[in-house]
Amino acid sequence: MIETIFALFAFSMGASVGSFLNVVADRLPPGKSVVTPRSHCQRCDRPIPARDLVPILSYLQLRGRCRYCPEKIPARVFSVEVFTGALFAAAYIKFGWGAPLIAAWAGVALLMAIAVIDLEHRLIPNRLVIPAVAVLAVLAPLWPELGIERALVFEQAHLSSLTNSVAAGGGALLVFLAVKAVYPAGMGAGDVKMAGMLGLLVGYPGIAVALWTAVVVGGVVAVALLALGGRNRKDAMPFGPFLSAGGIFALLAGTEIIDLYFAASDRLIG
Repeated sequence: MIETIFALFAFSMGASVGSFLNVVADRLPPGKSVVTPRSHCQRCDRPIPARDLVPILSYLQLRGRCRYCPEKIPARVFSVEVFTGALFAAAYIKFGWGAPLIAAWAGVALLMAIAVIDLEHRLIPNRLVIPAVAVLAVLAPLWPELGIERALVFEQAHLSSLTNSVAAGGGALLVFLAVKAVYPAGMGAGDVKMAGMLGLLVGYPGIAVALWTAVVVGGVVAVALLALGGRNRKDAMPFGPFLSAGGIFALLAGTEIIDLYFAASDRLIG
């Protein structure tokens, strides 16, 4: 019972963070402050009262519209709050209370913000990525659970968490730089920087899980859009949301995926 209550609390925390991420996604790309002014309707310009800022519930109560005019509230607002809440709850279930949970929540929030901004603006802001790289480089030694400690196969050798994260970040950066050099139109500079940031966040072999997930999910979505006629082969598709999905998956399930891989390898070899 108590675990359910804690998970619900984590969900509510995530929904509240998701509400703030919506503000970040709206204001950061045009260079506006994410703190001031108060949230207001884009159509009638009326300030949004506190009772209409309750995550998830306010959207449902207002049926997705401004209280004062017919302006629709973007469905993205509701979706980000729900997804961030669910991911915060999942992180609590995996890590329990402690420093690793706070770090995982911060990673989820960062990746969610990047995903929304890149999806809507085709932009991965330096104002998010560069500070994140600096913070992750400092904090990596404190939370080895995030950078998966098994640096070499079958857990027979270990790197320090900092070395692990730096190696993973540098490796991912080099791979994406190589892809951009060979195929400049298919890879943005923001994707390259984000790959390095992901390596710092999830370490090795977590970065392999993150990039594999990003490529597979991105490929499936691209094929589906082509099949449904939503895009043609020449249309560019932002890769940041898929890198974010891969990073979140590696944070929350990377250890289990690597365990399954090693177990399968053991059976094949044995």
